[in-house]
Parts: sequence; structure tokens; C-alpha cells
Amino acid sequence: MPIALHPHLSDEERYPILCDSLRLHATLYYVLDDPQITDAEYDELFRAVQKLEADHPDWLTPESPTQKVGGKVRDGFTTVTHKRPMLSLATKTKTDDANSFDTMVQKELGRKEVEYATEPKYDGLALSLIYKHGVFVRAATRGDGTTGEDVTLNALVVSGVPRTINALGLPDEVEVRGEVVMLRSDFQALNQVQQDAGKKPFANPRNAAAGALRVLDPKITAARKLTFFGYTVLADDVSPMGNSHSSTIDWMKTQGFNTSDERRVVKGEEGLLAYFDYIAAIRHSIPYEIDGVVYKVNDFEDQEKLGFRSREPNWAIAHKFPAERALTQLVGIDVQVGRTGVQTPVARLEPVYVGGVTVSNATLHNFSELKEKDVRIGDYVYVERSGDVIPAVVGPELSKRSPSLTPFPAPTSCSCCGSPLYQAPDEVAIRCTGGSICSAQSLGKMEHFVGRRMMELDGWGDKVLAGLHDQLKVTTVDQLYTLTKDDLLKLPRMGEKTAVKLIATREATKTRPLARFIFALGIPGVGETTGKDLAKAFLTLDKFLAGTDDEFLAVPNVGPSTVESLRKYLNVQGHLDLIANMTAAGVAPAPETAVQTNAMFTGKTFVVTGSMVTMDRKAIEDAIEGMGGKTSGSVSKKTSTVIAGPGAGSKLATAQSLGIDVWDEATFLQHANLGINAAPTVSTPAVDDTATSEGPSL
Repeated sequence: MPIALHPHLSDEERYPILCDSLRLHATLYYVLDDPQITDAEYDELFRAVQKLEADHPDWLTPESPTQKVGGKVRDGFTTVTHKRPMLSLATKTKTDDANSFDTMVQKELGRKEVEYATEPKYDGLALSLIYKHGVFVRAATRGDGTTGEDVTLNALVVSGVPRTINALGLPDEVEVRGEVVMLRSDFQALNQVQQDAGKKPFANPRNAAAGALRVLDPKITAARKLTFFGYTVLADDVSPMGNSHSSTIDWMKTQGFNTSDERRVVKGEEGLLAYFDYIAAIRHSIPYEIDGVVYKVNDFEDQEKLGFRSREPNWAIAHKFPAERALTQLVGIDVQVGRTGVQTPVARLEPVYVGGVTVSNATLHNFSELKEKDVRIGDYVYVERSGDVIPAVVGPELSKRSPSLTPFPAPTSCSCCGSPLYQAPDEVAIRCTGGSICSAQSLGKMEHFVGRRMMELDGWGDKVLAGLHDQLKVTTVDQLYTLTKDDLLKLPRMGEKTAVKLIATREATKTRPLARFIFALGIPGVGETTGKDLAKAFLTLDKFLAGTDDEFLAVPNVGPSTVESLRKYLNVQGHLDLIANMTAAGVAPAPETAVQTNAMFTGKTFVVTGSMVTMDRKAIEDAIEGMGGKTSGSVSKKTSTVIAGPGAGSKLATAQSLGIDVWDEATFLQHANLGINAAPTVSTPAVDDTATSEGPSL
């Protein structure tokens, strides 16, 4: 149904009507997973309410539907008493603990061989989800095991939390428990944003995830990109899911919950230890952080026989990995300068093997942290690598410290250009004031600008840019578009053919999409996704440059801190001059095309898998989004249609098992009405495009 904005009414009459409408559609979308209007219509309604609140500031309250994502912002968390205590598992760290566990289980059950469900031990925050009559109604943290915090609104924006499940044959209330984690890639992106903004990076994904889930503003939670992995289901009757832990997890996967791809069913001590070794060997390739494995007796009847002791089940244990920490000597501290001028201390170490790699450098994050840890050149220090990001220095071994060692002083001038430094009152970062005269900053900004996901000047890599900077005094990205072939030939070892190719490559970038141009500018807090959101909202470069704070704030996923960064950037005349120089040189970012809705695609979710002949998969996904649809990398009950080409594997099988519509490429082209005829397809053997290494046979 189309939205009604009631322009014939007065503002005072319209406001409560539009607020009620916005609350209704937010509930339909976020809670019931049953949107009745398009995303564009929802955004129009949202902006209409925002406009009224801007015109009448006294109307704005914390209860306004504009002050929430999937729910209202609250003054604090309410407590929730768990219907069943969220118990912890007994933790074991020794190799023979698997033997002890298996021996105990065999003895209690009176048989020699027992089947176990095994899975990685997520290093995140435990979460309980309650579904009533198949609809998600509440989320709560573990807390003390008996009482937790109500984080329902935040859970609504966590990936892998289905709004509804198939309640057929199930009790009225079902509880799903699992772990909220932050994927390694999302953690790295978050810390990059933190560093670009001059803020302290998060220590590890677990801390970042826990903090994000327990903030009072769901918008912040949404921006942190959390993911939920389920690991158990509690209900008065779970028989529709099977009689074992593994079958229950299989059921969870069919309902849209994330589950580990590395879970296995094994037998006996030998199977447990083989699984432990397997996961230990691949732990750094798993996309989320783990700190061990979990063993559970698979059969529910066996679990019931084994029972509980105190606050731990007798039928499950956690077998944790040894700490990945090593001791080595700190031989020096270098100060690196980023593209925003941030001075970052980096430890030079005697090479040491830790976390699966040999480490010779490790971040010290910032000078405040360096002072707090009191790490000194010559110290023996503990280095930690959890497999998530860059190795870090934990701290010194004071018993090995020589009395002659002195603290490392915070710099007063830039390590690159010697310019004075400054530190904003609300930042831990120390920044260089040199701007374009600082080669580290200017080179960093140019390297970012020409990058693959930005303007993608193929061939204009680090060596070429360094030569341009040192030989031709090129310090800003606008200068890249005024260079001639003869200029490039002045660089050492630059040949005619290469110079011609570089110029041709550069010219081809002048019409890159607006989203990539915005991202390439290197505005703090504006990453790839935000660049796309801004481009979709403003459509053209001129409109983006003229954007107001309110218009920026109305863009999905853009919060006050990002608006502040945008305003700071756009208020600097030098930045505007730089953009003007590029446009004068012929740079004309391709305007974002307004979404041309197609009823076959609008508001629906598609998964593209297998090999395509006429269009590649990325082009198909872009076309879907251009027609108002959404794309996903995984198949769930929320998926509307799977577009499958030759070689489609498990995604196609999952779609068929869930009864999801499947199109071939020709059908997609027909529905999309793109004026393209499908090329003949060539039959190829089916390949599972989602498969991962299975490791040893368990």
C-alpha cells in the first residue's frame, strides 16, 4: 500500500498521524519481517517526520520513531529473569581432558562408544532469543546466568536474528541461544574508522561486540555490524527438530540462523582430539574469533541421563586453546604516520612465532596506551596475536627489565616532515599539522584515492606515486589528473608504453560512480558502504557538496559523528578547491541512478550463485539493487529467489529444500527487462561454491 503524507493537514495534525504510521511500518519491517511499503517509501515517511521535528524542535522526544532503529531508545536496560539459567561450561585446557571427559561419559552411560556433537567455541557474548508463536519477541544477555539485560531492540539489527521462525509443531514459546560476535573483517573495518577518527581502537572483536550490543542506541549497534550464531534450542518439546543436538542445529540453519560450517559429529576420545587438532589448524581462517572447541554428548536422552552438577552440565565441556602469547625483546619503536596525520608507535621486535605467524612488528596503538603499558626499548615484552588482526604488545615482563631503560617520550614533531603536532581535546590521537607538505599524509591519501575499491587507477601503485611525489612534487590527488605523458616520462625507468597506458587508465576513471568518488576522498568515518548510501541519497556530486547536516543525518546508517566529519571536510576551502580542480580536469563522477522499481524485484531478496554467461554475478546483483531489490550471499527462508547458473551447488540445494523460487539467467533477464538476450549456456559439473575445506575425516 502506498504511503500517505497528508499534505492537506496542518503540521500539528499531520505529526501524530505520520509518527503512528512510521511506528507501524517499523514494526512490520523490523519485528514481523512483513514490510508493506518499499524502502524508498519508508525513507520518505521517515524524512517527513524528521522535517516536522526540525521545524518544531519541542515535538522531538526520546519516544519519537526517528530516535530508534527497530525500537525506541531507552534510558537504560531492564532486567530479564531467564526461564532456564544460562549455564556456563566446564573449561578444560589439557590434552588429556578430552580423555577424562569421554571416560566419565562412557562410565555414566554404561557403554564404550559415545557420539559427540562438536563445534568451535565462539569468543563473543552469549544471547538468548525468545520466539512466541514463531515471532521474535525478546533478547537478553547472559548476565549472571539467572538475570540478564533486555537488549531486544539492539538484537533486531544483529545479522542472523530471524524475525520469524516456522512454529509448525513447536510449543508456543521457543528459546534460541547463541553467541553474538563481530566478524574479523567487520572488526578491522571498525578499527580503521576508529583510527581515522583519532579514537582508540578496540582491543579485540569480543570487546567490540559486547560493547556494541549493550549500548542504549540501536543505531550504534547497527553500525558495528554484529552477527549471531546459534548453538542450542530450548523448548518444552523439541522433537520436531530431531532427537539430537546436531539435528537441532540443522533445524536452526533452515530457519535462517547462522551456524558454524565447521561443526562435526564424532565418536569417542579419538574423534574429539582429531576435531580439536583440526580446528586448531584452521582457526585463523575461520571468519570469526574462537578460543577453543565445545564437546557435547549428541543424543538428548543421553544428556538427560548425565544431568547437571552445580551450574554446569555433565554432558558438555569447553576445550580451550592454549594462549597465543610469546615473549620477545623490544629492540626499537618507530613512529608511523597515516594519511590523516595520526602518529602511531610501532614496536620493532626480535622475530617471534605467535598466532600462526612470525612476528617482527606489532602495534602499540597510540602514545596514551604506550604510556599506560610503560613499554620501553630494550624490554622483554609479551606479544599477542589472537588471529584477528595485527599483533599487539600486551606489556613488559618487569622481572627482566634493566634499571637503565627509560620511558619512550611522546613526539612533539612529525616523524615524517618535522611539522608540529596537535591533539584534539576529545581524541587520543596525536596528529601532524603538515598537511600536503607531509609526504606520509600526501602519499597515504593518494594511495587511498587510487585504490581498487576507490577510483581504481590501475598501475598507479606505491612506486609510481612515490616517484611522482619525490621527483615531480605531486602532493594532492587533483594533480594526478593534470599530469601529461611527458611528465610521467621524467620518472626513472618509465617507458613510453607504460606512460601511455597510465594516462589511458587515468582517463577511464573520470566517470567512476559517485559512490566510489566519495569513498576515495578519504573523509574520516566515510567508508565504502557510507559512500554508497550518500550517493544514493544525493544522486549527484553537486547535491552532495551542497548537502545540509539534516540531509546528511537523514541518510540511512549516517549518524551524528559521520555528519560532523562530513561538515568538517566540506567546510575546508582547500578540500573544495581540490574537488573543483578535478572537475575542471574532466573528472565527472557518474550520477547515482535513482532506483527504478520493478515489481518483480522491489523489496525482495535475491541470491546469485553459479556461473553466468551473459552477465557476471556482480552485474546481476547491481541490476537487482537498481530495481529496488536486495542481494545476499547466503540462502535462508527470507530469500525470495535464487538465480542459479551452471555450477550452482549448496545454495541451490538449500533453496530447493526450502521451496524457494529458482530462476536461471534467461528467466532473470526476462523479468528484469534489460533488453539483453541470454547467451547459450554450457553444462558444467555441479560445484559447491560455498564449500570450505573439510579437513581430516572425522
